[in-house]
Amino acid sequence: MQHFDYGYFSFSRKKVKKFDPIVERRNLLKKRTIVSKLISNKMGKEFYDGDRLNGYAGFKYDGRWQNFLKKIIKKYNLNNNSKVLDIGAKKGFFMHDLKKILPNIKVYGVEDHYYPISKAMSNVKKKIKLIRFTDLKYKKKYFDFVHAHNSIYQYNLRDIMTILTIISKIGKNSHITLPIYQNDDDRIKFYNWTLTGTTILKSSEWKKLFKFVGYKGDYYFSGPKSFGL
Repeated sequence: MQHFDYGYFSFSRKKVKKFDPIVERRNLLKKRTIVSKLISNKMGKEFYDGDRLNGYAGFKYDGRWQNFLKKIIKKYNLNNNSKVLDIGAKKGFFMHDLKKILPNIKVYGVEDHYYPISKAMSNVKKKIKLIRFTDLKYKKKYFDFVHAHNSIYQYNLRDIMTILTIISKIGKNSHITLPIYQNDDDRIKFYNWTLTGTTILKSSEWKKLFKFVGYKGDYYFSGPKSFGL
């Protein structure tokens, strides 16, 4: 078990021409209200493809996962014979890019709400299953790699314990991304920023949780600093 950063958040903080994502996020942090959270938690069109106050404002494919998947493939020795599960697959961008690099790899996704599946990329859409992450049922060590990026912290602590236990059972290797805070200011910033996030712990607390449930996979701790808040 180790902290593995494959570069997602450093990429997401980069300026694109005159657009500065850090400035935008800090402005949004001040504007988002309980109404924004209520709208976004429907996990529908408004969250993915509506106003930025309420979500992504157009969750569109940009090929970014190809940059990170090279590191992931190397670290976890993935190949065209591997089986991979993406927990929180959304519109299937991770899955699509993995298939682009390894065309014959067996990649599956799960989502707990319907809208992103309905808009998923055509080559992986049929491989995304609608199910709560606490209800996953696969054979022991069925997957060579299980990936859960910014997805399971939307559940409460009890459910996260269940999900981590499941991941440990069904995956030979795994990587999860979870939010941390170091002080009350961090925690307030995170909860003001996040629309759907539910559970945030200190890094030491996450590690105690990992030990408690027997999770031995890899992880990345995100949080206010990762988003540039």
